[in-house]
Amino acid sequence: MSTTPSSPNLHKVYHSLRASHGIELFGPIKNDTYKEILTREALIFVASLHEKFEVTRRTLLRARERRQKEISQGLLPDFLPETKHIRESEWKVAKIPQDLQDRRVEITGPVSRKMVINALNSGAKVFMADFEDANSPTWENNIEGQFNLRDAVNKTISFTSEDGKHYTLNQVIATLMVRPRGWHLPEHHMTVYGEPMSGSLFDFGLFFFHNAKTLLEKGSGPYFYLPKMESHLEARLWRDVFDFSETQLGIPHGSIRATALIETILGAFELEEILYELREYSAGLNCGRWDYIFSYIKKFIEYPDFVLPDRVQVTMEQPFMNAYVQLLIHVCHKRGIHAMGGMSAFIPIREDKEANARALEKVQKDKLREVKAGHDGTWVAHPGLIPTAMEVFNTHMKGPNQIQFVPSVNISAKDLLQAPTGGSITMEGLRSNIKVGLLYLEAWLKGNGCVPLNNLMEDLATAEICRSQVQQWMKHRVRLTDGTMVYPANVMQILNEEVSKLQDTVKGPALGQAKEIFEKILFHPNNEFCDFMSLYAYPFIVTSTAASKL
Repeated sequence: MSTTPSSPNLHKVYHSLRASHGIELFGPIKNDTYKEILTREALIFVASLHEKFEVTRRTLLRARERRQKEISQGLLPDFLPETKHIRESEWKVAKIPQDLQDRRVEITGPVSRKMVINALNSGAKVFMADFEDANSPTWENNIEGQFNLRDAVNKTISFTSEDGKHYTLNQVIATLMVRPRGWHLPEHHMTVYGEPMSGSLFDFGLFFFHNAKTLLEKGSGPYFYLPKMESHLEARLWRDVFDFSETQLGIPHGSIRATALIETILGAFELEEILYELREYSAGLNCGRWDYIFSYIKKFIEYPDFVLPDRVQVTMEQPFMNAYVQLLIHVCHKRGIHAMGGMSAFIPIREDKEANARALEKVQKDKLREVKAGHDGTWVAHPGLIPTAMEVFNTHMKGPNQIQFVPSVNISAKDLLQAPTGGSITMEGLRSNIKVGLLYLEAWLKGNGCVPLNNLMEDLATAEICRSQVQQWMKHRVRLTDGTMVYPANVMQILNEEVSKLQDTVKGPALGQAKEIFEKILFHPNNEFCDFMSLYAYPFIVTSTAASKL
């Protein structure tokens, strides 16, 4: 066994698991926290998910690669003719659980102990605990995050800061939802017969095993957010995982509820099909705007007509973004379920009252657009934004949701694919993308996946926009407003300059590692576009024993 458990009995347990179920752990069992999460029974359950679903997961990932090749060769997405009957037939999703009826403001964030307490106490209706874009998937973050959520579900969670401040849960707290990692990410600290676990199944499996029955006993349920799906077949895989998991644990069928994040352009073409596959388990769809922008760039990287302007100019008013919102709301309400709005990345600016007022005005305007469009709720990344978002939805949405409002729309494939209009590409935008990408990666390598930069809360999705824009602009030799052409030599020069500027304030080896990763991604051999930065960066954060298996 590659890990070193702290007791002989624990060693025997893990040795037995390797012999009987092919399970090996390559992350250290540091203390009782780890022992309580990585029990024999929990690991056997998680391994059973791998054995039943890993072949399908890999098949679907290969299908993504084939579809990307087709798009790059000129076959643009369209609505699927083979599922037309689903789009045109009458059906509804399952009845919404009581504690998910009102979701007007949801807060999201990583699974650190203090964050979990503060988010549940924040006054938001829902807290989405994030093992994905807001979490750097270190072994410690993932296992301790599971422990934190288990304690939160049991209402035994507490935290004392270094300055002696004590945190506990209020009597009334937000409803908990959990976002596991996407289908593409592995968990190399656990293998089953030599194959690394899916990060999705590892995160889902541990949370479900430890908390599903307790949540049901407390009148709630195991609720999830499902990220980055590109097809209804990927939703079908989640449906099968849910069905199998409920059966294995003796949970009533349909106890699980899941909101699918629509954060890929291909997912937008299969909204109804994704809802249909999850209809017994569905809690609706969400406009994952930042990853959606990233997906738009990534999928159409070969097309000069799809070049986007500076990141700050890619707003929800862009026609291709507005079309996606309209279609999602129409589909969800037609099928009787929530259509959730997107993330506001602004955070309070305490040191500058005027700047803070301007930021809050932008948040208010964004949330007003969402509620008037028909969204049933919205996301914020900081507790300080909850009152602003809540006030907008309280004023303009009198009931717990507005699912009864089914807007009449006629969104075509052309609308979803409409090229961006207006905007400019500037040197400031280029430098900002490079600097934000570097600083985010540096923090991610140190275990922090949610980083406040320049009065915005950056996560992996926003960092992906930064790096993909640089690649897109380089690929198409875009000219900036000052006349500079974006090409590899001057991008490399700016990268070196930004690293040099940061060296005095950013200490430790992570900045150099971030530069190494960023450089490999931007200047990939054969000008290839890597799917996700996290896949490149992941080997830098695995433990040494797991790294030997990469």
